[in-house]
Amino acid sequence: MKRFYNMMICLLIALSITNCRDFLEEKSSSKLTTVESLTDLQALLDNYGFLNTEFAGSGETGADDFYLTDAQYNSLNFEEDKRLYTWMPDHVAKPASLGNNWLSCYRAIYVSNAVLKSLEHNEFNGTEADNIRGQALALRASRYLDAVQIWCLAYDPSTASESLGLPLRLDPDMNTPSSRASLKDTYNQILNDLLTAAPLLPEKQISKMRISRAAVFGLLARTYLWMGNYKEAFLYSEKALAINNILMDFSALNPDSELPIKEMNDEVLFWAGMSYEYHLIPARIPENLYQKYDNNDLRRQIYFRVNDSGEIFYKGYYNNMNGPNTSVTVDELYLIAAESLVRNNKVSEGMQMLNNLLVTRWKPGTLTPLPTVPQEQALSVILEERRKELLIRGLRWADIKRYNRDGANITLTRTVNGKNYLLPPNDPRYALAIPEEIIELSGIQQNPR
Repeated sequence: MKRFYNMMICLLIALSITNCRDFLEEKSSSKLTTVESLTDLQALLDNYGFLNTEFAGSGETGADDFYLTDAQYNSLNFEEDKRLYTWMPDHVAKPASLGNNWLSCYRAIYVSNAVLKSLEHNEFNGTEADNIRGQALALRASRYLDAVQIWCLAYDPSTASESLGLPLRLDPDMNTPSSRASLKDTYNQILNDLLTAAPLLPEKQISKMRISRAAVFGLLARTYLWMGNYKEAFLYSEKALAINNILMDFSALNPDSELPIKEMNDEVLFWAGMSYEYHLIPARIPENLYQKYDNNDLRRQIYFRVNDSGEIFYKGYYNNMNGPNTSVTVDELYLIAAESLVRNNKVSEGMQMLNNLLVTRWKPGTLTPLPTVPQEQALSVILEERRKELLIRGLRWADIKRYNRDGANITLTRTVNGKNYLLPPNDPRYALAIPEEIIELSGIQQNPR
């Protein structure tokens, strides 16, 4: 391969095996902007092992869609995982030498920045260059969006200008000091990257590992939903669904299969795997959550298996492998559209959108379409279906935060080895502690505890 590609791959390999101090102290080189072709840059973006995997699993660990038995908890290899599971205020991230979500996030951002810098430096233009530029911008935005729901509080427009956001690294130069932007500026950067990327990208890519315009619209819908901007959330869910609105027919899936859902099924717009949190493989599901599924709801058989002891395990991973992911998918977009319509007082249209999804999830002929009901009741139904559909998809942590921002008063509780743990609504711990070694090396501000 050409020199630039080799240098970047060597750097990425080094980043994956060295500690955080090595990563932060690595000096940038002007040679990183010396490339010979667009093929080299596309090859960097096609390195799915860095850019499509290791999205943050920390939020899923802290959320309430699964639980650990005492024996599982006691057998966790890392104290950091135990502290994360019980919502401890600090030391909840593994050392960078063992791989943590922060390192994975900023490593992917670095690659995107290096590609963007090379495009600028070499003055590449044309359709192929636009496609690569769009992918790099959208991939950077996807990582910042993933990170903001882990290390920041829920977006509140009345406080976002003062709330702590993320360090916004927009250049591959590692000599530039880091500082935390506001939450408002962080979301604005995410939106700007996605809005700039959308017209540069084709509606669909040759592979779902490459981010497309449809996926960017999906990410915009997700971003606006988390911000509470339901008008824009619906607009971009509608734009994405105009490109692909295909839903799987769950009656065509094999409920006896160990992993019934194919990896690259019709609903996946952009494949994104979460970090390999072994305590989520397979996830144990609370009995009260399992009982929310009607016997005619095919998700009851497709998503779960029940062992002889009555324990319920999740098997509905959207990648046909035993691990969680947070891919941009069509079913999520139906739910964003439904919720946004109802919140905008278009209840009938919202319930119809939900029925369009549910008819593909129930045994044929058994679903009684959900009627138009008062707005508050309709919203309650949609949010419950959102939880049931998007289980173990890296979205529940952000959902709890935004629901509590809006007054839902959800309190999370866990009992481990006879001791009770509690996470009240809007607690500062909903913004996880940034790895302490990052604070020590960079000097950025830690989240309040």
